[in-house]
Amino acid sequence: MNKLKKALALILALTVICALPITASAAPVDEATIDTSRTGNLDLYKYDLTSAEKDGIWDSSYVSTGVKDENGVEAVLGNPERVSPLNANGNAYGYAVKGVEFTYLKVADIRTYTESEESVEHVEVLYGIQPTENNNVFLAALGLTTSDRYAPADDTVDGLTMYYYRSDKLIDGLHDALAANSTVTKNALEKFIHDNHGIAMTETDAYGHTSAGDLPLGLYLLVETRVPEMVVDTTDPFLVSLPMTSVNGNNADDGGERWIYDVTLYPKNLTGIPSLEKTLREAPDFQTPPEEMVKLRSSTSVKAHEYSHTDTASAGDLIDYQIISTLPSITSASSYLTDYTFVDTLSKGVSYLKGDVVLEFYKDEACTDWITTWTEPSDRFLVSYNTASNGDSVMTIEMTTSGLNEINTSKAVYTGSEMVNSGYSDCTVRISYQARVNSDGSVVYGDQGNDNDVVLQWKRSNTSYYDTLVDDCHLYVFGIDVTKQFADGKGDFSKVEFVVHNDTDDYHLVASLNKEGVYYVTGHTAEEKDATHFIPVEAGKLVIKGVEDDSYTMTEVKTSNGYTLLKNSIKIVITKGEIEKLCDIYGTDALGLLQNDPRYANVDPGRYHNMPQKHLEHHLLSASATVDENKVTMTKDGESDHAFVPFTIVNTRGFDLPQTGAAGTWMFPVFGLTGLALAILGIVLLTKKKAVKD
Repeated sequence: MNKLKKALALILALTVICALPITASAAPVDEATIDTSRTGNLDLYKYDLTSAEKDGIWDSSYVSTGVKDENGVEAVLGNPERVSPLNANGNAYGYAVKGVEFTYLKVADIRTYTESEESVEHVEVLYGIQPTENNNVFLAALGLTTSDRYAPADDTVDGLTMYYYRSDKLIDGLHDALAANSTVTKNALEKFIHDNHGIAMTETDAYGHTSAGDLPLGLYLLVETRVPEMVVDTTDPFLVSLPMTSVNGNNADDGGERWIYDVTLYPKNLTGIPSLEKTLREAPDFQTPPEEMVKLRSSTSVKAHEYSHTDTASAGDLIDYQIISTLPSITSASSYLTDYTFVDTLSKGVSYLKGDVVLEFYKDEACTDWITTWTEPSDRFLVSYNTASNGDSVMTIEMTTSGLNEINTSKAVYTGSEMVNSGYSDCTVRISYQARVNSDGSVVYGDQGNDNDVVLQWKRSNTSYYDTLVDDCHLYVFGIDVTKQFADGKGDFSKVEFVVHNDTDDYHLVASLNKEGVYYVTGHTAEEKDATHFIPVEAGKLVIKGVEDDSYTMTEVKTSNGYTLLKNSIKIVITKGEIEKLCDIYGTDALGLLQNDPRYANVDPGRYHNMPQKHLEHHLLSASATVDENKVTMTKDGESDHAFVPFTIVNTRGFDLPQTGAAGTWMFPVFGLTGLALAILGIVLLTKKKAVKD
């Protein structure tokens, strides 16, 4: 028996592919034999080790002992006084990961096998697997076949053939398969456990805990089958033996001396988030038809024109918007995305063109290494529009089942051996579309700006859990407020006309006058003859809404009769500038400010392309102005402090020409007729003189 005990004490438990090795609560046994009358229990605790290691709370040097570690792992990582960014919304305690589902399936019986080798007694534990089609699928996922069994132990149990395998063969097979191609192996075992009706454990709770009890002894395959949205890398499938033996480690030194029937596991998850950024620019060529801009927006030359979080534009301009998101990591079917939806909102002063949304996928964040392009109409995504209660326009871009399938499973990026990701994992999607600045009072004029935000919502296999990211950009539009006066207060304002030229972009303004007497810019023209002639309305007011930060020349081309035109044109310069105030959009994400969390930003670049996270912040804009190089104080419009460029134009009377009065006017026709008569008489006399000589 001593020889048997010594042999069994050397048996190593099957390796669990986890960040924290197996631990267990154990009870000493009188003999080193398996008590077949007992059952086994499994307890699992899931923790966000990505954040714990970033925060310096934990490191991977910890060695599990085979003893339940309440005062170690659970006390540190489950401490409710510590808050993981994953749980910033109060979802769970400490670094616990809530909402993970494990599924287990018994794949082999456990057997103590005894044989004699050259008269030396040989005892070991083996695992019996029937040679069925389903079980061969399991072995194949491990890179094994029935020829890898320990043939001397072949047996018949209840009339069925049973093949037995050594633990090291199974351990090495799973390890090598995962190392060769993690994604393929994960998917194969996830499918195997699903097809063979594996039993799902309850989702991990706020402590990251789940369990399964009264399990028949044997070898179990455990697979992570559903995860919440923040899990980027599911735990590798692992095998665990019930019972198993303890090992030496941090808080135990009796490894190999106990059979453990109640096993506690601390498998790890890597966590992370996608990225999101929305920017805009004035379309480079306002004369290009919208349908052509769909093509141009994907060109290198157009992309070279810088996008930013803030910009200005004129009413009637086309605006290019882009949304860039680096997708989260996808490592197997359990981490597939089931929802990736963008909800984009434009202030009511800007209108979607509709029908021109383009999605481009790239291997890199800089959007240079192109993969594929999706356009409308497409079966890969759906676009819908509605109006918010405040009048803002809302566009929703939702990936369809077909689109999600391509994102999750495409072989365009990851192929070959040692593949750990699948689909468009860690790739970047660039969404572009156009909108037009309205030519009416719906636009916010001045430094209050027209904000345009986007919300990204994503889910993984556990669709009960989701998260969001937010970002926005701001569009600014300004105006010109002219007060026209006559020096004597008697001129006719309706006879005065101006044209306005944009010197920066070399075009003339085209505008329409509304019933309130305000001109709204509607477009541009290269020819002055087609430009709008701006006419002051009642009391000499001339308000032009819808100009951007450029240089303008305002020329008076007509004035009231009897008054002089302005000698020189008026030079107007509007200059944008950043202010100290930061945009507060990131504070509106109710699910946690993870996009700008320093624990995701201040990390070394690693396995995931979206780490470290890009820190996003942008200052808002204001404007200043000069008129004929003289600084003017821009005036308010609603909540905007700097909206209009104000100035006054005064026309003076012209000098009077000398006048003879009405009484002397009779002489002009008399003198004319007399002169005509004398001329005729002279011609007649000359004619007669010539006739006499002849």
